[in-house]
Amino acid sequence: MVGPRLFRSRWSALLWAGGILWTAYDVADATPDRGTVAAGNATGGDVVDATGAAVDAKDLAVLANMGAN
Repeated sequence: MVGPRLFRSRWSALLWAGGILWTAYDVADATPDRGTVAAGNATGGDVVDATGAAVDAKDLAVLANMGAN
């Protein structure tokens, strides 16, 4: 937690707030490439997993039945 001593200086508070905004921007900007589409969101073309390997019907069947066991 940030102590009250930090906010005694406007410059320190400004730098702290800038760091928070920079971190938020970096986290929100971390989007996957358009080429790697999740299997449920595919609109066409080849579907790949996180490693870049192609996903086929057998892989999807294994995932669908995973909760049934």
